[in-house]
Amino acid sequence: METIRQVIEVKGDRKVEITLPDVIQPGLIEMVIVVQPMPQTALKTAPPSSNLFGFLPRRIDPLQFQRQLRDEWNR
Repeated sequence: METIRQVIEVKGDRKVEITLPDVIQPGLIEMVIVVQPMPQTALKTAPPSSNLFGFLPRRIDPLQFQRQLRDEWNR
C-alpha cells in the first residue's frame, strides 16, 4: 500500500488529473480520495506534488486499518 499526497487546484470543470509514481504498477488498484478544502495561502506552502510518504505509524497493521475503513463504508 502506498500513500500519495498531492495538493491540487480544482478548476471550474472540476476535473482532476494525476500522474502516479513509477512504484505503482499497471493493473487493478483501489484508490481512496479524501477531499479537504485548504486556504489559498496553502498553495504557496504546499509540498511538491510528487511527495510520496506513508502515513501509518509502524504500530498499526495496514491490513487491519484497511478492514476498519471498509467496515465504515459498509455501514
